[in-house]
Amino acid sequence: MRDQLLRNLTHVVRVPQEVLEPLLCALIGGGHVLVEGIPGIGKTLLARTLAACFGGSFRRIQFTNDLMPSDVIGTSVWQQHAGSFAFVPGPLFANLVLADEINRTSPRTLSCLLEAMENGRVSVDGRTVELAEPFTVLATRNPIEFHGTFPVPEAALDRFLVRVELAYPTAEHELQLYCGNDAEARLAELQQVMQPEELMALRARVAAVAVHEPVAEYALRVVQATRAAPEVLLGASPRAALAWLKAARARALLDGRDYVLPDDLKALAVPTLAHRVFLRDGGGARGLLTDILQRAPVPL
Repeated sequence: MRDQLLRNLTHVVRVPQEVLEPLLCALIGGGHVLVEGIPGIGKTLLARTLAACFGGSFRRIQFTNDLMPSDVIGTSVWQQHAGSFAFVPGPLFANLVLADEINRTSPRTLSCLLEAMENGRVSVDGRTVELAEPFTVLATRNPIEFHGTFPVPEAALDRFLVRVELAYPTAEHELQLYCGNDAEARLAELQQVMQPEELMALRARVAAVAVHEPVAEYALRVVQATRAAPEVLLGASPRAALAWLKAARARALLDGRDYVLPDDLKALAVPTLAHRVFLRDGGGARGLLTDILQRAPVPL
């Protein structure tokens, strides 16, 4: 199934497998994705293609500093003919939601998005409304332009199962784009791989994928090493480790296995842990994690 999903995605978007695989693990694992990259490199097209792979509904929310929670969740509107208020759902009620530039909105609006991501439901007029199933948020953050932005707190970053970075396309792919290789036409002819119900069934199977004790001990050694490193201000928490294992379970399931291998953990360490480990100098943790993985003994 992983190969079929990757073929579908790469048919439309020219993105490396090391970016697409964590996306698929988050989709199957029931988690959310943070995508970082400059504008104009295909983040929206990637999200639409991912939704098309499982036939899910897609909505995009452009986050701005004047966006209100009701603009995201929806609001109650007076119905003249019925003589009562009726709830009109906002763009959050879709299977895959692209939350564009989440660092441009106020903490109040961001908190309503985080509640939905964490609980799969929202509060409206004192009552709870369930979101669509399956539900996945693919959020973006522009790492270059900081004018008019708000800092995204550590607790908010922790809500994303994986974080990936999109870079410029290769010269070959960019040349194809200039020559009229239309990605929209490829998206229109894309064949979906599964139904939303099948995706929900896959998500239910992720928890049953086994993590044997030697593999769990390997994960423990790695997260403890992030806490002990002198350059680290905040190491990986137990919740970060559980997210790492959840993504690894999804990778194993996509590979047709019912058990996790150390290779699953190594492949997903940076996407799941780097945004949860904070260095004293404010830099990224990719290099630190790569070094720890090279030194940590791998169970046979």
